Amino acid sequence: MTRIASLSTAAPLMAIPEYRPPEGGVGEWFRGAGGLRLRLGFWHPKGPARGTVFVSPGRAEPIEKYYEVVTDLLERRFCVVVHDWRGQGLSARLLPDRLKGHARSEDEFLDDYQRLLDGFEDRAPKPWVMLGHSMGAALNLATLTRGEERFSAAVFINPMLRIKTGKHSLWSVMFQTDWKVKHGQASEYVPELFDDPFEHTFEEDALTHDAARYNLWREQLFACPHLAVGTPTWGWLLFALRIGDTLLKDKGKVLKKVRTPVSVVISSDDSLMMKQPTKAFVKKLAKGRCVEIAGADHEILMEMDAYRRAFWAEFDEQVSFNLPSEALPSASVISSVAEVPVAEVTVSEPVLPAATEVFDSHVPAEAVEAVVVAEPVETEVRPATAQPIFFSYELNDIPVYAPQPPPERLSVPEGLRAQRDEVEVADWEEAPTEAAEETPADVSAKP
Repeated sequence: MTRIASLSTAAPLMAIPEYRPPEGGVGEWFRGAGGLRLRLGFWHPKGPARGTVFVSPGRAEPIEKYYEVVTDLLERRFCVVVHDWRGQGLSARLLPDRLKGHARSEDEFLDDYQRLLDGFEDRAPKPWVMLGHSMGAALNLATLTRGEERFSAAVFINPMLRIKTGKHSLWSVMFQTDWKVKHGQASEYVPELFDDPFEHTFEEDALTHDAARYNLWREQLFACPHLAVGTPTWGWLLFALRIGDTLLKDKGKVLKKVRTPVSVVISSDDSLMMKQPTKAFVKKLAKGRCVEIAGADHEILMEMDAYRRAFWAEFDEQVSFNLPSEALPSASVISSVAEVPVAEVTVSEPVLPAATEVFDSHVPAEAVEAVVVAEPVETEVRPATAQPIFFSYELNDIPVYAPQPPPERLSVPEGLRAQRDEVEVADWEEAPTEAAEETPADVSAKP
């Protein structure tokens, strides 16, 4: 019996009428480190599968946000596994306040991920491909540095290696965060990073240029507020700073041992991550490749069509180059990949990338294709009806559909904050003691 085995009940995959889970999928629960109940989604394409893509979302991103990505991968004839990291989505939260974006250590995340992979050893067809975004990409990279060799290729988007700290120096932020955690404040909000997910607007908070995709996800969030994650805690911030620092400080001794071919796609206009440290990091990989998409923001997979096409072109090249020839689909399959129509965009003529934009340690430079540079255009924002929608606070009675889309700007649902302290992991399952609120004594230990 594998380590995942332990839960047989199906998990919900939330939906709204305009954004439903792709066909051929099922939600499942599995046990993570310490017995926490975590959620995954598993899809199989129509016809024979050419392999399996394991998708690891970023911070505060649940499975539901990746339905379009799942569709793109199914069209490419891959099986798809998407999972909720601990502390987000419908996976068990680490604190009674569900809106706190908390983390305790990198090791817990990596243990969860290994249990996930072990559970699909005999279920998910090979070859395997790793696809991670932001926090998920950083954790996937850490997994590879620890000797994971079951993947034939990996594609990462804006990995969380060096977070932009604004007017504060990285050293000062690291010092303050470490001090807060050591003095028992790991589970407290970081005031400077206050983030109310129910007050977001496209103009102020979007990490994409695509208003339609942004609003679609927002409607999904209001339909199921239990998916929401808000302000990070000091514990999460320390984890985020440390995992990037550990990966970047490697002189190549560990990274050169990573045998999985890695392609890192970064955005020229990333609002959250620094680009140069990521480029330097990729150069230290034994089989590393970096591509920069001009004009894109942090969430490339939620971006406008032109940016997404540029990403999928890189993904297809990386996968085609590294997967066995018998796993490759026919040209007609690749050319028939459907894209969700959002708005007409204009794409400039491809230009040869500069050395700082694309570098490759396992393919000759002349074989690297040009980067598609997309010109951002405005998209039509879907009008919203300013009517209340139904919310369920009983976790066993989560509504599958929202009767009404949210208004253009909604405040926090009435009663959510008053009741969120009662919505604990215990409501989902027999909560392991490890998931309880941390004490100062527990926090003092290094993550």
